[in-house]
Amino acid sequence: METGMEEIHSSSKEQEKGTPQVFRLWKPIEFTLNWANSDTSILDDIADSWFIQREKLQENSSEYKEFMERLKRRHAIETGVIERMYDLSAGVTETFINEGFRSSLLSHNDTNIEPQALMHFLNDHLEAVNWVFDIIKDDRPFSVSMINQLHQQVTRHQETAEGRDPQGNKTKIKLLKGKFKEWENNPTRPDGTQILYCPPEHVASEMDQLVNIYNHLSATGTHVLILAAWVHHAFTTIHPYQDGNGRVARLLGSLILIRGGLFPLTVLREEAKVKYLEALEKADSGNPQPFVSYLGEIQKRNIQEALNVQEVTPSSFEAVQDALIQRIRAQKQAVLQTQMANLAAGRQKIFTICDTYLQDVEQNLRKKYGTDAGVYLKKCSFEDTGVYQPTSRPRQDFYFGQIIAYAQKHNYYFNRSLPKAWFILGFDFSEDKKYHVGITIHHFGYEDGALAIGVFLEYKGKNDEDISNTVVPLAIPPHVVSAYTNGDGKEANIRRYLEDTLTAVLAQIASEL
Repeated sequence: METGMEEIHSSSKEQEKGTPQVFRLWKPIEFTLNWANSDTSILDDIADSWFIQREKLQENSSEYKEFMERLKRRHAIETGVIERMYDLSAGVTETFINEGFRSSLLSHNDTNIEPQALMHFLNDHLEAVNWVFDIIKDDRPFSVSMINQLHQQVTRHQETAEGRDPQGNKTKIKLLKGKFKEWENNPTRPDGTQILYCPPEHVASEMDQLVNIYNHLSATGTHVLILAAWVHHAFTTIHPYQDGNGRVARLLGSLILIRGGLFPLTVLREEAKVKYLEALEKADSGNPQPFVSYLGEIQKRNIQEALNVQEVTPSSFEAVQDALIQRIRAQKQAVLQTQMANLAAGRQKIFTICDTYLQDVEQNLRKKYGTDAGVYLKKCSFEDTGVYQPTSRPRQDFYFGQIIAYAQKHNYYFNRSLPKAWFILGFDFSEDKKYHVGITIHHFGYEDGALAIGVFLEYKGKNDEDISNTVVPLAIPPHVVSAYTNGDGKEANIRRYLEDTLTAVLAQIASEL
């Protein structure tokens, strides 16, 4: 049933028509230096804030529990869609995610299979995800037996798989649930190229090797993102089952990530070919970085959403009062005072990274534009509470409205009570053609250590207080980092975001001149 994914996989190996080839995707699995040296900073930049917030959410928030249920349901839906087991319209997908799987919610043309079959598949996938959480809760070891049970669960209502007869013709064969394949499952591309996975006679030994390598890497502290990506990729090259390999691969990746305090590995349908499969193909060729980064992108997306889940669900007036009192008392504790000092230092470090980069940009732009445009940089750090002239407003609050609008546009909670910082990169092309590129650093979500770097663009009038000033709409999302995180990767990612952002903003200005 998962031939859709298999036919797309390894598309970069496609040969010219008329010259069919055989491509051996599988080779004995190993953990190489390319995997070990993969950059995980896309997750590391924000992980510390998430792990702090996770403890609070698990303790107090029923809203977080429902958030996790929605993630599970999304995984269950999307894993079948990308395997072409069924189609499901976008509207009913969101309804199912929010309200649960009920055939009564289906309308005509919402799906391409019988509603009863759809419900069976969805519930099998959901039960498999729940079983992964149970495995973690019960601290069950990672083993071949466990993987076989996972396959049996996810294929519970699937009776057949595609195979080939001795003549090489496609045929339906009985699906072996929880048992390794007895027939080859090598897909053939439209050009005739055959992709060869692990032969049936080597599957058992390769699966034992996968478990042994995983257990060694886990015991020696391999980064959870690298570990999940490697297991997923190694498993897909083995392709141990007649069908269901893609579903099990994502569940195994999910198990490793959830055990590390993260979220299920959910590949969205719109990302399946452009991001997921292309990254897997690059891993096939010995370059695992795109696949590691893609899994990190999925986790960062979920973390940013989770950071905007309320810590305390307002179930009653009394409960909210109790939670508020606990928070006030906690703020007086010495441990929290140390944490707040570390937070202040981390905020200022992020400001310094941005400041250093933007000063270089300002100098380079001045040299390039000369007298064609006035270029200047203004700034306000987290520690600066002075007054911005010609107004008497506190400097940190000068761009308060723009930050609120930016947070609303990108759908996250902005904690306006905590310090903010900003930069203005100004361009004066003429008396009536002036632009301000605003870069703001402000708090993101409900965890105090998570910071968003965002951007807005203003068209200025003849002076800063001109009522004709307008904000130019931009669709650039924030870059979210943790103030507690250190490392070169964090600085490199911030500088890359600022470069990409300024490139897009300058292109916008150029299109308006």
